[in-house]
Amino acid sequence: MTSKMIENHRENAETYSGDEICKAKSLQLLDEISLPNGLLPLQDITEVGYNRTSGFVWLRQKKKKEHYFKSVGKPVSYGTEVTAFVEKHRMKKVTGVKSIDTMLWVTVSDIYIDDPNSGKITFKTPFGLSRSFPASAFVVEETEEEKKTEGKVEEKIEAKDEEKKKIEEDKKNNMEEVKA
Repeated sequence: MTSKMIENHRENAETYSGDEICKAKSLQLLDEISLPNGLLPLQDITEVGYNRTSGFVWLRQKKKKEHYFKSVGKPVSYGTEVTAFVEKHRMKKVTGVKSIDTMLWVTVSDIYIDDPNSGKITFKTPFGLSRSFPASAFVVEETEEEKKTEGKVEEKIEAKDEEKKKIEEDKKNNMEEVKA
């Protein structure tokens, strides 16, 4: 079902492929919507897409990943496809994310910060149950090496964005020529 949702939102979406660029884009997205940068610790990401019109985001990784958030004592499982509708301080209708609560894997459907001043982030299930934790527990400090690498990745992203713009302009010009 998530693959179908991705295909439904692919048109007019920004898409990126390759682990390095996708990790940078996922961090950029979390920063843009003001959520902690350690919230999506995915590995071997093959694709990231963001349809700004609908707010739909998807991340694909080669295999599912389990991550243990030490500061809150919770393991979280990330499927091969993680999707959500995003807005400032919020990820809604999340798919592909589960956490253990009372010895059962529970689907996470919403992740949000209601009051940024509270320093709390809330995870909600489809059943309406929720748990709040310090948002700082999901923040990852960057090392100097990561900061250097990030700058190089940003340059690659900018070059790719420019290339996409040029392709879109060429398509538009070709369409106008065909009409004439």
